Amino acid sequence: MVAELPKADWTQREDLAALVRALGADNIRWVGGAVRDTLLGVPVSDVDAATPFHPDQVISLLNEAGIRTVPTGIEHGTITAVLEGGPVEVTTLRRDVATDGRRATVAFAKEWREDAARRDFTINALFAHPETLAIDDYFGGLGDLDARRVRFIGDARQRIREDHLRILRYYRFQARFGADLDTEAEEACAELAETMKGLSRERVAGELLSILALPSPAPTIARMHERGVLKVILPETTQAQIAALEALTSHEKMLAARPDALRRLSALLPALPHVAEAVAARLRLSRKQRAHLSTLAARSDADAGRPKALAYEEGMDAARDRLLLAGAPVAALDGWEPPQFPLKGGEIVAMGLAKGPDVARLLQTVEAQWIEEGFPDRARVEAILSNLK
Repeated sequence: MVAELPKADWTQREDLAALVRALGADNIRWVGGAVRDTLLGVPVSDVDAATPFHPDQVISLLNEAGIRTVPTGIEHGTITAVLEGGPVEVTTLRRDVATDGRRATVAFAKEWREDAARRDFTINALFAHPETLAIDDYFGGLGDLDARRVRFIGDARQRIREDHLRILRYYRFQARFGADLDTEAEEACAELAETMKGLSRERVAGELLSILALPSPAPTIARMHERGVLKVILPETTQAQIAALEALTSHEKMLAARPDALRRLSALLPALPHVAEAVAARLRLSRKQRAHLSTLAARSDADAGRPKALAYEEGMDAARDRLLLAGAPVAALDGWEPPQFPLKGGEIVAMGLAKGPDVARLLQTVEAQWIEEGFPDRARVEAILSNLK
């Protein structure tokens, strides 16, 4: 079993070495995703650190070393060290004092194990010494990593009662890393699924979209549906939509299309704009996300036969997503730029037609035929206009 962190590019960063010198090697540990992902051999995006020092002391020591700090979550013990190679969150060791399923009241701690015990999963509670790279594994996280098993620290039901969002976090980590299902975790998530109704919609949306953005979320989403978890946050989804997501992800892989959470969310919903709008409102999605989801819900069987017309009418991103949802090819859009309609309303008025709604209607009719004919040149547009006058 691995006892120390393999050397990686990030472990040899000079700016991280300066951070370690400022706090002292025995007073800082790398923790969380960077440790886990390095052990799994996957790219590391963020580096987090833990320390027994109080946040004020961390700020003072880093300032003395010339390292700029930002008090990003100082009330919870977190400050951000602004480093050349990327920011690092440094968090004071903590223990939970009280929890209500939505938030926790914490107190600062002094022991590494005490901080590890309040984390959610064993694979997220691994600490690495910054110089020796020796790993402290208090709850069997290394064994779980080897087995690709996502397991709660301690009693799964108790950990979920502390923070109901851990249900969705479990499925996200299971979709990303898991292979060997943990029976206790699966049963606890199903049993306590209804507790998610008390969570903020933004937190639910964030986790759901994170799951859907993963390379292969369909098996996990199917299991969430089977265990009655998905219906709590997405009651609109039926078995037919689960199959639609599976078909979509398979089609994406065949075309090497990048994963997209909103496209996949659309697959999980009936193709009805009013349903998409209701779900977007419930999940508190941004205005841009709501508009895109509604556009995807307006998809039809005709989309596959008119890719360029679709791109002109709805935009390139919406067209690609609707074609993928239809199981259609998208190659016709590669390198293609939607043309500009070569006729203005003023030109029609100059031809003798009075200003007013008739001009707008005529212009729309000509444009519609121009689109359906595959965007011919101006001479053809003038011919179309002449035939309609």
